[in-house]
Amino acid sequence: MRVALWGVDSRDGALLSKMKKTLESLGVRSQIMKDDYKAAAEVDMVLVAGGDKGILNYFHKVQAASAPVLGIYETDSTGFLAQLEVRDLEPATRRLKRGEYEVDEVTRLKVTVDGREVEPALNDVAVFPGKSATLMEHVLKIDGKDIWHDQSDGVIISTPTGSTAYTMSAGGPMVLQKSQVFLIVSVNSLDNTRRPLVVPSSARIEIADITSRYHCEVVLDGGRRVRVKNLLECVRHEHPARLVRMAGDPAASLMAKKVHLAEDMLKMPPSAKLILKTLEYEGALSQKELASRTMLPERTVRLSLSHLLDGGYVKKKTSLRDARQRIYELKI
Repeated sequence: MRVALWGVDSRDGALLSKMKKTLESLGVRSQIMKDDYKAAAEVDMVLVAGGDKGILNYFHKVQAASAPVLGIYETDSTGFLAQLEVRDLEPATRRLKRGEYEVDEVTRLKVTVDGREVEPALNDVAVFPGKSATLMEHVLKIDGKDIWHDQSDGVIISTPTGSTAYTMSAGGPMVLQKSQVFLIVSVNSLDNTRRPLVVPSSARIEIADITSRYHCEVVLDGGRRVRVKNLLECVRHEHPARLVRMAGDPAASLMAKKVHLAEDMLKMPPSAKLILKTLEYEGALSQKELASRTMLPERTVRLSLSHLLDGGYVKKKTSLRDARQRIYELKI
């Protein structure tokens, strides 16, 4: 069995070295993947450090075919897509060597902004004005045909995997991962009859004639932002993401975890919801980092964290990288 190891950034260096040592002690050949990503198609499996953020970043960088990917998370990372905590790597490796796992093929979105292809998305692609609480006009086209002309806060295009992320918070339906569809949700449309749209994954989706008082941005998986002048195009990517799922894993399914979170979010103030979604996308963050990411006042962040801690939605821990710093992560 040959394994490649990949981390989000240089901070994962120590973790990757630890993983490599564990694998080799069990007779598994491993290598730390370089920036050329050639090993992605040459090994039997890729282990990605950095939790869900690592998984998303990996499939942004690797656009060609890749060996199946297993996400590894530390105790200060989220684990919706990433299935394995680093402390369980040794027993899990024995199971992997025996072939006790399955591979799910997950649809990605191929994204083109104003005629220029950008990184693919695994969860969702959103278009919003650069300034919040500002209306954006757009025309939705499916396979070249006009579907609607809308004014709203923005629009989200989601894969089935992303249906339990940002799209669900905006009122979209939850879709099983193997469904061959995309979802389109207009966020806070002025037309209160506007409903989420489900289209075949073979469709070509265009958000055209984008206008607003401020510049607009395409947001990939809640992270990278690309300025858009007029046109966003999305189609199914030719290379799906291949994710390893441990056979017989007793952990709650991704859908069940997200349903539980969604039900609880109905009772939360908007600022607390925003912080939860930020922690889901970004992983564990300090109070200062949350204020920077959400652009909420520090007092609002502090009060929202207190509410989330009291409700058992997040937990506070000491950072593994700086013992003086307290960080917050999802507790589901």
